Amino acid sequence: MRDEASIVELADWLQTAPGQYLLGWEQQRFDAAVADLFGFHALQLGLPALQGLRANRMPHRWLALQHPQELAAPATGSMLLSEFDELPFESASLDLVLLPHTLELAPDAHRTLREVERVLRPEGRLIVCGLNPASAWGLRQNLGRLVGHLPGSSGPRFLPSSGEFIGYWRLRDWLRLLSFEVEAADFGAYSPPWRSAAWLQRWRWIEPIGHHWWPVLGALYFIVAVKRVHGMRLVGLAKNGKARRHSARLWR
Repeated sequence: MRDEASIVELADWLQTAPGQYLLGWEQQRFDAAVADLFGFHALQLGLPALQGLRANRMPHRWLALQHPQELAAPATGSMLLSEFDELPFESASLDLVLLPHTLELAPDAHRTLREVERVLRPEGRLIVCGLNPASAWGLRQNLGRLVGHLPGSSGPRFLPSSGEFIGYWRLRDWLRLLSFEVEAADFGAYSPPWRSAAWLQRWRWIEPIGHHWWPVLGALYFIVAVKRVHGMRLVGLAKNGKARRHSARLWR
């Protein structure tokens, strides 16, 4: 299971001004993305501070966590304790899976993503949100002490120290190898990486400008992908008239 210290660190960071700034953008994007997705079974892996399924209307919605300490967090639907790379669901049984920063904190991101592919049904949706290393926020984290003099900064570490950045194009390659097709992608949070809520608020004006002129430099990326499974389909009629082949526990 994920180290308890990492859970505490992330939970504490999300209460800071930059954490709330990013969380607000993510909540809006998840609300918009899941509102019109239909099916029966939806799952969010981790990050209880984000209610990613609250706008979704599927009858069965779960929030999977990896540590009992997280169970006190509010959730939409039911909660369960589970390893993210060994989910207690049958293959091809879920219609929607959300991964809000899940891969960044996973001990083995590839294994977690393969497990998600296993439990998603064909044409099921996967939504991934992550921190963009090709952004001012990613650069701020990497530079550390060298940019500690920025206004509102009080220390060398800006983002939580646990986890690993996964680049947008790198993640798209992983999804493609697992037969996912990216249906939509978006970037957001273009304010410079200030620690101060006042400075973040002063730079709100840059959001529409950044989204228009340098979209791939947002602090966050947001990907909606569809699981494609190639099977039997008609590609034309043969001369003889026949179709050809083309090749846990729950808490309420």
